[in-house]
Amino acid sequence: MRKRYICGVKKESISVFDIFKIGIGPSSSHTLGPWRAALRFIDTIKKQGISTVDHVRVLLYGSLAKTGKGHGTDVAVLLGLCGEDPVTFDVDQIDPTMAAIKAQGKLNLNGERVIPFVPDEDVVFLFDESLPFHPNALTFLCSFTDGTEIAETYYSIGGGFVVKEGEEDDDSDLVHLPYPIEKAEYLLAACDKTGLSVSELVMLNELTWRSEAETKTGVMRIWETMRDCIYRGCHKGGELPGGLQVKRRAFELNKTLTEGKQHNNFDEWLSVIRSGGHSFKYTLDWVSCFALAVNEENASFSRVVTAPTNGAAGVVPAVLLYFIAFCDGYDSEKIIKFLLTASEIGSIFKKGATLSAAMGGCQAEIGVSASMAAAALTEAMGGNVDQSLMAAEIAMEHHLGLTCDPVGGLVQVPCIERNTMGAIKAITASQLALQSNPDHARITLDAVVNTMWETALDMNHKYKETAEGGLAVQLPISLSEC
Repeated sequence: MRKRYICGVKKESISVFDIFKIGIGPSSSHTLGPWRAALRFIDTIKKQGISTVDHVRVLLYGSLAKTGKGHGTDVAVLLGLCGEDPVTFDVDQIDPTMAAIKAQGKLNLNGERVIPFVPDEDVVFLFDESLPFHPNALTFLCSFTDGTEIAETYYSIGGGFVVKEGEEDDDSDLVHLPYPIEKAEYLLAACDKTGLSVSELVMLNELTWRSEAETKTGVMRIWETMRDCIYRGCHKGGELPGGLQVKRRAFELNKTLTEGKQHNNFDEWLSVIRSGGHSFKYTLDWVSCFALAVNEENASFSRVVTAPTNGAAGVVPAVLLYFIAFCDGYDSEKIIKFLLTASEIGSIFKKGATLSAAMGGCQAEIGVSASMAAAALTEAMGGNVDQSLMAAEIAMEHHLGLTCDPVGGLVQVPCIERNTMGAIKAITASQLALQSNPDHARITLDAVVNTMWETALDMNHKYKETAEGGLAVQLPISLSEC
């Protein structure tokens, strides 16, 4: 995989459930990825015998070290080593679990083996060291009672995707799909040949892994998690954790927009939203509110869906809820098609560029999510395949070069607001595409994917999720404060 990664386009079999993963914030690459890496390492030591483990240490390199505290990388790694599942783990138990580990100086490895563990000593932040394959690297060191030792290195490459060192060139897990899509031109050709929409073609590929009914059930679970996250974020006030003293805004905005109208659940709330009309300002405020809600929840170590990352988790849900609330999109089949289309665009960007801000800056997160949402909305609004791809191109075209410069290493400033901008740009891109003839377009989606990758390679490292440049150095706050 390394050679293919450096070159850009790579062959991968990517499912809708690879792009959309249920997990815990604040970061897919710095939280969910390391958590999943820890779970993979647990599988390794199971083969050796967990009962014989003597000691475990974790080394965090590069971007994982530099912004790891703000992103909760150390927390995620420890929860993974405990064998906890990020999909189901009770987020209210994060703080008590971490407090117990620190107070007792012990870690219950996979819930099977209690070992001595001092977080401040056994999780090592190597701020000045990076590994060549990817900036997001971590190594697990494990010693056993018989004196043997093992070490494994993993790379969190964005969107919760994890690769193990030594497996980068392994194609053994490559699934042969009926319609393998590495580029937008392949997608367009397949749709032209079959007469299928993007979502219909994606569903045929998904049948390689599971039944249509299972896929639809799973996609609706993705939507329900998004829905619950938006609703929770719009009804929860207070201040975000981390030291920046950022006040939640979705709560107050929701109160203003609903004008005190009573509601007790999502459907009642949706009715209240719809009752307010369709004015430009009103609609714009709600789209911003939806996006803010998701990413304020994400910043609070709550449950979100990578879309395709946690830092950009608010864009797709905000645009989808816009479609539901203001465009008569509250239908399970419409929702499923929306998310299937969005996932394919995310997949194309992952194969041709990156979903990692540590590799490509924020264009790889907010930019990709805006492209995904724009394409999905365009198809949902009756656009053809050409128009959907045009919308995706427009959305990314106007995010090229976007830096990732989180203040204090936290996914808060400017990250939360950027999700509102991404959602609005996605809707605008969709509207432009729906009113345009794609035959007259001068830039293709593949061209913008290539440009994004070239821009990523040229971008200074300090703008790639290191908190060493841009807005991150404009506030007098240190990583230790966060």
